[in-house]
Amino acid sequence: MNNNSTDPVSVTDAAATALLQSRVELALEEAKKAGATTAEANVSRSQGVSVNVRKGEVETVEHNRDKSLVVSCYVGDHVGSASTSDFSDDAVRSSVRAAVAIAKKTAGDPAIGLADPQLMATEFPDLGLLHPWEVSIDELIDIATRTEAAALSVDKRITNTEGGSASSHEGSDVYGNSHGFMGTLSASRHGYSCSVIGESDGSMQRDYWYSSARDARDLDTPEAVGLKTAERTLRRLGSKQMATTRCPVVYEAPIASGVVGHFIGAIRGSSLYRKASFLVDSQGKEVWAKGVRIHEEPHLYKGMGSSPYDGEGVATQARDIVTDGVVQGYVLASYSARKLGLETTGNAGGVRNLVIEPGDLDLDGILRQMGKGLLVTELIGFGVNTVTGDYSRGASGFWVEDGAIAYPVEEITIAGNLADMFKGVAAIGNDVDDRGNVRSGSIMIDELTVAGG
Repeated sequence: MNNNSTDPVSVTDAAATALLQSRVELALEEAKKAGATTAEANVSRSQGVSVNVRKGEVETVEHNRDKSLVVSCYVGDHVGSASTSDFSDDAVRSSVRAAVAIAKKTAGDPAIGLADPQLMATEFPDLGLLHPWEVSIDELIDIATRTEAAALSVDKRITNTEGGSASSHEGSDVYGNSHGFMGTLSASRHGYSCSVIGESDGSMQRDYWYSSARDARDLDTPEAVGLKTAERTLRRLGSKQMATTRCPVVYEAPIASGVVGHFIGAIRGSSLYRKASFLVDSQGKEVWAKGVRIHEEPHLYKGMGSSPYDGEGVATQARDIVTDGVVQGYVLASYSARKLGLETTGNAGGVRNLVIEPGDLDLDGILRQMGKGLLVTELIGFGVNTVTGDYSRGASGFWVEDGAIAYPVEEITIAGNLADMFKGVAAIGNDVDDRGNVRSGSIMIDELTVAGG
């Protein structure tokens, strides 16, 4: 077959995905001819458009069309990888030859290799990931403009704007290996956002909001996003500094996922086999507060992290990672699993739709339960040590008195240790933010050190 990689108009239609599959097939055939014991190849194409407006004027219109092929060839326990953005037959063959040549020069490692063949996915349910949006540039500009205008119209204290944006993207990804596995995923992602600046008594604050979904029909209205942006900005005006104290801390839902993310980083295979985690040998141990459940749901319809297989073709499945506070399993790909003497958990490429089970209270209910403490709405910088669990982040948010927001605060630092934070979870809200791969409601920690300015 001679393919000169003529670009189809769409990157997700049948002709486009057939082209990607043919590139994977060619790479695997050539790898065998070149002397590879086994091989795997991943080919992807994506396209999209995004617009940005500021003060009602178009600032940028960006189109993107990306494509890549990555091939890994194994010669015994040696591996080499090469990549190209040229899909022609000659370029694919050249990449394969380069990968094999690299493999022959690398040190051997008995843990490398494809995932076990019996773990390959055999079922490919429709997960509702692809929803092309037939939207014009003018329509995207109109959406971005309406989003920004809605925010600016709320209050005279909204004095400036960082702009509104709207975007639409879609793409296809094909993964295949010499076990005979071939999988194709096509997906879309659309959204719009806004960021504005408020001013009062010489003090300025900014905030933002966004809506994101696989299907444009699931997006909030531009006006709703603009209104939310303005409300979040206005409530920060008049921010104060505060004295250093120890108190309960509530992480608002949009940032609470970061707390769960630190846990996932600590039980990731690469951290565990390197002994670079405070949660080494934590499986079967109570790490979180009783009642906490964290589970992975890779087959959620329209989920941002949904997929029937992982980056190695291993079938994904729903599972509990934490049940009643106890760690049930780690986050492993084949290499890290072999290094640990375990089996892959189907997490090559990361977790997929991680859910921390919500409780019965909304955010207002959690604040009433807390009574007095700090509500965090923004985190700044990164001061987390996965080896020791030490945690220190700059933050801003609101001081809470008598179960209600009293006033906004800024220029503070939150400090503690992740081990204590996980054990100290006192409540998880039902205000779940489902816009991303980690779905969490607001999380209350019983006590942390809050350092003022």
